[in-house]
Amino acid sequence: MRIFVRVVREILKTEIKTEENALAGFFWLGIKPPHFDEGINGWFVDQLVKNGYYKYDPTNYHGPLHFYVLLLSESLFGRNVWALRLPVVLVSIGCVWLTLKFEALVGRTVSRMAALAMTVSPAFVFYGRYSIHEVWLVLFSMMFIVGLLGLWKFGTPNYLWYAGMSVAGMILSKETYIIHLGCAALAIPALMISNKLNLLPDAKPARQTWTYVDLAIVSGVGIAIIVFFYSGTFFHWSGVKGIWQAYKPWFATGEQGHGHEKPWYYWLKLMAPSFEKGRADYLGYELPALAGIVLCLFCQSFKNFSLRYLAIYSIGTLVAYSYVNYKTPWCIISFIWPFLFTFGAAVLLIPPRFLRATYVVSALFLCVSLGSTIWLNYFRCTTDTEPYVYVQTYNDIYKLTKPLLQLAKRNPVYYQLTGHLIRSSVYPLPWILGDFPNVGYYEHGNMPKILDADFLLVEQDKIKEVESKLKNAYYTDTLTIRNYQDPSKLYLSAKIFREFFPGRSPDFAGKGSG
Repeated sequence: MRIFVRVVREILKTEIKTEENALAGFFWLGIKPPHFDEGINGWFVDQLVKNGYYKYDPTNYHGPLHFYVLLLSESLFGRNVWALRLPVVLVSIGCVWLTLKFEALVGRTVSRMAALAMTVSPAFVFYGRYSIHEVWLVLFSMMFIVGLLGLWKFGTPNYLWYAGMSVAGMILSKETYIIHLGCAALAIPALMISNKLNLLPDAKPARQTWTYVDLAIVSGVGIAIIVFFYSGTFFHWSGVKGIWQAYKPWFATGEQGHGHEKPWYYWLKLMAPSFEKGRADYLGYELPALAGIVLCLFCQSFKNFSLRYLAIYSIGTLVAYSYVNYKTPWCIISFIWPFLFTFGAAVLLIPPRFLRATYVVSALFLCVSLGSTIWLNYFRCTTDTEPYVYVQTYNDIYKLTKPLLQLAKRNPVYYQLTGHLIRSSVYPLPWILGDFPNVGYYEHGNMPKILDADFLLVEQDKIKEVESKLKNAYYTDTLTIRNYQDPSKLYLSAKIFREFFPGRSPDFAGKGSG
């Protein structure tokens, strides 16, 4: 017990280095194949390069910022999964740094505990290594709350910039920003009522030192950035009106679920222990966040204005995300970060005689989170029995991509190989094979005129028809792209891929293979 107490106290006495989070983020960044959504995001970047601008689609529900940042990363480091994920890793590190910026609002102890909890959180590390939009939303929503509370407590122009630029950033990231802005607004009258019931010593707002000129400049810069990106850098002006047009399909999707509908208690179940042997969530994915939720019930005991506001705001976002039927596990990082602050505030609520026990329990929760993070990210990152591993691409795709990319990197002539992917929903392969111009994608019963190719991937119910028309010899294997999808059959030309199957005869010989 003394060791646990000493560890936590030393953490609180010293600076938390965000390099810890960086190490977790960068280590084996390419350990898992691109996710379905990563493949789509990468494909959007390809279209951006092809068209010269990003053509915003209101039915996509995702803002343009992420795609332009990915374009920069791929331009610097190439079209590879490392470059695809690098920007989000950097943003996730920025989120930990931003957690420390709350020190002026909630105190050093609370901000450092929250930063440590975020650093070892399975969700923040796992989804901080995915090239998806959610981490951007976390960054900008945190920045917005810093700005909002900073304006109340200090009233200086720098917090006005925090608030203004973060709103622009949220709008450029994902349409769910409306949930966060709405909950932030509703938390204000709720806090006023709370203050009437139990007075806060620091509830009086500071004198505002910014001017209307500052407000005009911040607003102008924010609007200019939004218009710049949504207009496709001024090449697609109809994209600007898509900002509000997106909400009609977005509300429909949120209500109907479209295959991703979950019960209201899904988020609580996701964080809690499963007690399933071998799983990273055996003792729970997010024990600190769960503890933070429980402590929110005692928010009236918080004597710090910012902490009480965070507690009210966090419960509001949890309720909102629970109400929406459409639920995917990566959305959890969008709303659990405030609970890490209430978790850190436990040392302020617990009576002094129980302080040692509080340190011990906090340390245990953090150790469990760290263990879950390591087990999930580096040992079970493609295991679909893990709740966080959701529509993740299987390592099976390496059966196609490894030999193919190995040939192409050795000799660029192989980029001209012909391939037929005859099945539906093949992402992330269109992005992975984006440098191969002679790869065709066929679904809904479509077939190429000439079926023989250097490689084929054929849906299960099309195998018999395809094999009846093939003439060449192939090495074959079964390949499943991801869960909830039937297996496909992979065909690799015996002539091209013979070196990868030493001493093995072709598995399939067509009518003309001789």
